Amino acid sequence: MKKILAIIIILAAVGGCSNWVGLTVEGEGVRLATAAEISNCSRLGRTRSQTLDRVVGVERGAERLQEELLRLARNDAGAMGGNVIVPESLIEEGEQVFGIYSCP
Repeated sequence: MKKILAIIIILAAVGGCSNWVGLTVEGEGVRLATAAEISNCSRLGRTRSQTLDRVVGVERGAERLQEELLRLARNDAGAMGGNVIVPESLIEEGEQVFGIYSCP
């Protein structure tokens, strides 16, 4: 019974931790785009966002993981003076690569 209660508490804690990474002021000015939308933009570089894909052995939800990776990439892009990010890879083991662009 104690083991079941501990598992329930852990799952509830993991479920409530969806916003581990907040947006910086610079990151708030960065948007997500597709490769088709950046033809008039200048590439500034790239960033590799990484976060935990599992917490206490429990796999995190794909949507929450993606949101956190996007926030991390937006923060990095804002710090580099960019205003657009474009995914350049799929999420693999809690990691994703994004291109950083400055668009008019």
